[in-house]
Amino acid sequence: MVSYKELGLVNTKAMFAKAVNGGYAIPAFNFNNMEQLQAIIMSAAEQKSPVILQVSKGARNYANQTLLRYMAEGAVAYAKELGWEKPEIVLHLDHGDSFELCKSCVDTGFSSVMIDASHLPYEENIALTKKVVEYAHAHDVTVEAELGVLAGVEDEVSSAVSHYTKPEEVVDFATRTGCDSLAISIGTSHGAYKFTPAQCTRDPKTGKLVPPPLAFDVLAAIEEQLPGFPIVLHGSSSVPQEYVDIINANGGKLPDAVGIPEEQLAQASKSAVCKINIDSDSRLALTAAVRQVLNQKPAEFDPRKYLGPARDEMVKLYTHKIQVLGSAGKSE
Repeated sequence: MVSYKELGLVNTKAMFAKAVNGGYAIPAFNFNNMEQLQAIIMSAAEQKSPVILQVSKGARNYANQTLLRYMAEGAVAYAKELGWEKPEIVLHLDHGDSFELCKSCVDTGFSSVMIDASHLPYEENIALTKKVVEYAHAHDVTVEAELGVLAGVEDEVSSAVSHYTKPEEVVDFATRTGCDSLAISIGTSHGAYKFTPAQCTRDPKTGKLVPPPLAFDVLAAIEEQLPGFPIVLHGSSSVPQEYVDIINANGGKLPDAVGIPEEQLAQASKSAVCKINIDSDSRLALTAAVRQVLNQKPAEFDPRKYLGPARDEMVKLYTHKIQVLGSAGKSE
């Protein structure tokens, strides 16, 4: 058993309470390799922003759970080297799909876990979530649950259609499960193709797709039912057009990729939404930089020569996202 406290990590309890009261959101960045982790820590340390390092089931398998534990411990030490005296860093399981997976993460140093049983019938979702909460809370690990279904594809998580969270269910769900935060569905979506062209309109000047607005009325109704309760938005990448264009100009094929407008994310972060998940944007920034370098320098084969520029691009991206969500300067 490895406690996250031994690694210098924190859970989300105090972090979320401060964010809800302060009208900002904590960035939750998924990572799959060292360069992404370096870029996240560099950005958070420079901005003095609390940050959540997210790992999906697939990413955990890819990294190896033992290596991942030492990477998290190293991230805390690296943040201190960069001048962040008291790093507020969470290691979080994203979209855990079983009690066994969540337990394993708690036992190997995660400070927060998500149990996503949103695909199950309501009562089964409650039962599985409660089981995870009881185990995690015994080790002072916080738990995120999900109510409602997001469309899109991300690692092993996929759904063809979305189902908005029902405000009338949230009090019963949160009370009976004891979860610490709740991921809701108000129109965000996983992946780089969050909306079909048929769901969007086109800007007559640019020809670019304009996505439908988020259901802020649903969010408001949920906040009314659960005042001050930490709310989470998944699938919140904005899919920056400049990265899509670079990828497509250098041999890629991402037609009609579209994400969540950043002004809507900024609006959401001023509410009880205190955690906003961003994954695809980092993948796009990394891929755009790598494709550009390899296209311009086809003889290059030193990974540092293309992953270094990719890391630099991700630092810029993460720094910008921290500014959008308003979390800069919220940590010592």
